[in-house]
Formats: sequence, structure tokens, C-alpha cells
Amino acid sequence: MKSALAALPGLAVAALLAWAAMSLADFPPLKQNLHLNALLLVILLGMLVRSFLPLPAATQPGIRVAQRPVLRWAVAGLGFRLSLPELWKIGAPALGVVLASTFAALAFGWWIAGRLGLGRRLGLLLGVGGAICGASAVVAADSVVQAEEKDAAMALGIITLFGTLGIVLYPLVGRGLGMSQFLFGVWDGASLHEMAQVVAAGFAIGDEAARVATVVKLARICLLAPVVFFLAWDARRRTGAGASPAPGAATVATPAPRVAPVPWFLVLFVAFAAVNSLAWIPAKTLERIQTADLWLLCVGMAGVGLQTGFGDLRSAGLRPIAAGGLQWMVLSGLAYGLARWWCGAG
Repeated sequence: MKSALAALPGLAVAALLAWAAMSLADFPPLKQNLHLNALLLVILLGMLVRSFLPLPAATQPGIRVAQRPVLRWAVAGLGFRLSLPELWKIGAPALGVVLASTFAALAFGWWIAGRLGLGRRLGLLLGVGGAICGASAVVAADSVVQAEEKDAAMALGIITLFGTLGIVLYPLVGRGLGMSQFLFGVWDGASLHEMAQVVAAGFAIGDEAARVATVVKLARICLLAPVVFFLAWDARRRTGAGASPAPGAATVATPAPRVAPVPWFLVLFVAFAAVNSLAWIPAKTLERIQTADLWLLCVGMAGVGLQTGFGDLRSAGLRPIAAGGLQWMVLSGLAYGLARWWCGAG
């Protein structure tokens, strides 16, 4: 009881920031022109507060609750956004594009992060977020990677930066190369970061492009669970064997976090996706569940932002941006080439 009361001030601050971010995301000029995601907005608001309006120590317990337990429940709730039967409608070639390009980009992202000397945990977050589904993937991966707060914030900012650029660039490239709506939808869904960005770029080409892109993006989101399961297994293995320090990191020994063999929130993620795929939940109820889950995601991401100041990001330099940009270029180029080859030139 006492610990719950101690968490209330910090949770109240995180909830207030979540409300502000969701309101801003629905503000017409931002929604229609900039397509800014509520998750990005809430982490920016949290960082602004951390940088310019330091909070009292009494808020710290609640901020930590938002950052961990609340965030994990929110990740589990993402399963209510998946409908597995929808994935089969786009056909085997499009699913092949998703599988091949995503895992190739994931491997490249982790490799280039190491080559550029980034910390191992930051490299993992950038790779997963860039290859799979942006902010949600970073949140899910961080639940088992347990990186520093500034690493999660940095990964979110970099991935959202490139995804926002893609909203503008993709329709221009699609028209310039004469892509059909189906081909554009496969390329868009297989290589842009956030669902909101995918949909925005798709509708710039046409309704069919947006529909295909949405389903292809759902196929990518399905890869989140196995990838995070792998990261959990790897973290557990490193905990047992003693992980080697990240490139450039200090060699002072720190106790490794204990990682569960099967993260409970991913089990719930898969279970919720299965329930949603059965179409038992009425549409209105499902919409309320998804809205509530977005609220939880925003509260959790507020906790991440409130632990990270802009000064923490300035010290990172250009290498994380280069890693994120190069991974996106590889993913985009590979997804286009495979879509053109396997899904037809039209």
C-alpha cells in the first residue's frame, strides 16, 4: 500500500504528459501535415520537463513504475492490433518480401552499429526499431535489453526522424518510378517505420496502396514477438556467461539484470493477437481497447522521457544517426528490389 501511494505523484505526471501528447497528436495541423505520433510527442514532452523543469524526488518511484510495468502491459496490448487472417490476403510473395527484407535489415542494423562503435544495447534498440515497427519495437526490445533511458530516447528520436522523412519522400519516389498501388503498398509497408507513417505515405498514392501497406506492416509487426524472444534468450545467456562490455564502454563490472526465460508480456501479446484474430470482440469494444493501450504506451513512454534530458543526447554525436540512416537505406532498397522482383513490375 505504501509503495503504491509513493508511486502516485510520478504516475500522475506521466499521465498528464500522456494526455497532452494524445491531444497534440489529434490537433489538426499536426495530424494532417506533420503526422507526429503521440509516442514521439510524449517522449519529447518528457525530455523537455527533465531538461528545463526538474521534478522533485518524490516523483521518481512513479516514473519508474511507468517506465517498466506499465510499459510492459502496453506492449502486450499491441496484440489487439493484429489480425492474422488479414496477413494471408496479400499473398506469399509479399510476405516473402517482409521476411527477407526485415531480417536482412535487422542483421545489417546490428552489424553497422557495432562497426560505428555504438554501445551494444543502443545498437540492439536501433536495429529492432528500424527493422520492425519503430517506437513500439524499441519499447518491446528495451523491456528485455534494459538499456539506459537515454539510449531508448535516442533510438526513438532517430527512427521517428527518418520515418517522418519517408512520409514526404516515398510518394515522390513511388510516382517517379511509376509504381502500381500494390507495389508501392508492399514497399511502403515493408520499409517505413511507424504504422502512422506507412498509412500517411500510402494514402498519398491511393486507397489501394494504403490498404496493402497496412496489411504488409501488420506482417512486420508479427515479427516483433520472435525477435524479442530471441533478445530475451540472448540476454539470459549473457547473464549466465557474463556479457562482454560494449565497444568503447568502461570496463567496470556491473551486475547483469535478471531476465525471464519467456517474457510474460510477450506471451500475452501472442494471446491477445490470437483472440483478436478470432474476431470475437465487437468493433466498438476493440476500438476502446486499442485506445486504452495507446494511453498506456504514452504513460510508459513519458516515464522514459522523464528519465532523459536533451543534454544526454547531445553527447551521442552523429554515429547513432548514421547507423539509423544506413539501416533504413538498406531496408528500403532491399524491400523495393524484392517487391519489384517477387510481386511484379506493375
